Amino acid sequence: MRRIKNASSFIVILIVAIVGLLRVGTVVAMGSGLTLSPMYQKIIVDPGEKQKVSFRISNPSSAVGNMYYELSVEPFYMDENGQMVYEAEGRMGEIAEWISFDVPVKGKIEPNGVEDIIFTIDVPRGAPAGGQYFSIMVTETGESEEDSDEEILLDNSKTAIKEIYRMAHLVYAEVTGSIVEQGEISDVELPSFLLSGNIAGSAFIKNTGNVHRDAVYTMQVFPLFSSEEVYTNDEKPETVTILPDRAVYHKTTWSETPPIGIFNVVYTVKFGESMEQISRMVIVCPIWLLFVVVFAVFAIIFYFMAKAKARKKTVQKAEKSA
Repeated sequence: MRRIKNASSFIVILIVAIVGLLRVGTVVAMGSGLTLSPMYQKIIVDPGEKQKVSFRISNPSSAVGNMYYELSVEPFYMDENGQMVYEAEGRMGEIAEWISFDVPVKGKIEPNGVEDIIFTIDVPRGAPAGGQYFSIMVTETGESEEDSDEEILLDNSKTAIKEIYRMAHLVYAEVTGSIVEQGEISDVELPSFLLSGNIAGSAFIKNTGNVHRDAVYTMQVFPLFSSEEVYTNDEKPETVTILPDRAVYHKTTWSETPPIGIFNVVYTVKFGESMEQISRMVIVCPIWLLFVVVFAVFAIIFYFMAKAKARKKTVQKAEKSA
């Protein structure tokens, strides 16, 4: 009875918690039925220049009606895992004041339709050299003009719930002038022994310059007694754009690592003119095999010890007989 009572209490608490979350009012989710192309752009601008930039919003679905959206300029920054974090006040730089839209900030897209979004970057003559970063946030406001302002009401409640879908078009702008490209690569790691999982290399990179640059991560895997690669991403290396004054941790994984094997692995990290490389023999051995090996070693040791002891007894017996 006590278990049933505890279980009932837990369910009641869970329902109360869910209702509490729903009462917050607005649920914001990244992603929607609309698509952006491209998702980001890297541009170079000169002080005193006006440059028009564009991207496209598409409504690829014919199953729904018109999709309504709203545009806004919002900041973003990068966390230590290289993921973009939005709505971060004070991290965008001066470029937010340089942006103006050449199209209405509110619009609609018909099924299977597209809309080109054009905006202008008006760079002041005294703009400082280096990186400037912002996002054009596309907020999906509903499938009709009525839906744009419609709220979902809970039964027997005055609390309104509205789910908002948002997508970000990122812009990495480089203002010409005295550009400083430099960075620090540290904590480059590669395991030498694995009981399970995939072979993975990792590293920290800090951008100490004044402009964004790409970090490049490559991994090459060879069998122990062969120079023929069993895995490499050399043709399509992993890249992460790192913003100024940010330190980013990144892991490169061989996702198809076999459960047993011995490999020679070369892991290379590049950032600007800096490069770090680590080469290591990596043993992949599941724990059950490790126990088998340990048992076999002890069994062999015991066998030879027993055999030596038996030989010694035979010799002693022969000496007594003589």
